[in-house]
Amino acid sequence: MNLTLNTPNEIVLDLTVNKVIAEGTHGSFCLLPRHVDFLAALVPGLLSWEDETGKESFAAVGTGILVKRASDVYVSAEAASHGAELEELQRLVREEFSQMDEQQRAAHTAVAKLEADFLRRTMALADDHVV
Repeated sequence: MNLTLNTPNEIVLDLTVNKVIAEGTHGSFCLLPRHVDFLAALVPGLLSWEDETGKESFAAVGTGILVKRASDVYVSAEAASHGAELEELQRLVREEFSQMDEQQRAAHTAVAKLEADFLRRTMALADDHVV
């Protein structure tokens, strides 16, 4: 089977695999080459696969969709990180979550400043009309 994992920004993986295991809204499931075509909504969790040599690898994925069509498995997730070992993957996820937290804090700070400025200008405008 061919496994393609992509996010809105990049194609994370595109490789040949023997097996794919994912976590859907109804639990974990395994896809093998002879399984029927399939569609599932993914929950944040681990995506694992076995390559042609039998080596198991992992990716952390956010919410997304998995589609199996013939011998192709497409996974589209909001975010994804992959690593050969679980410890490496755990480190990557922590780094990415830390970076996302910093970006969210910066966005919240910018929104708070915009709201405060909007209120200050609205109050000044109201004061100008009262006089």
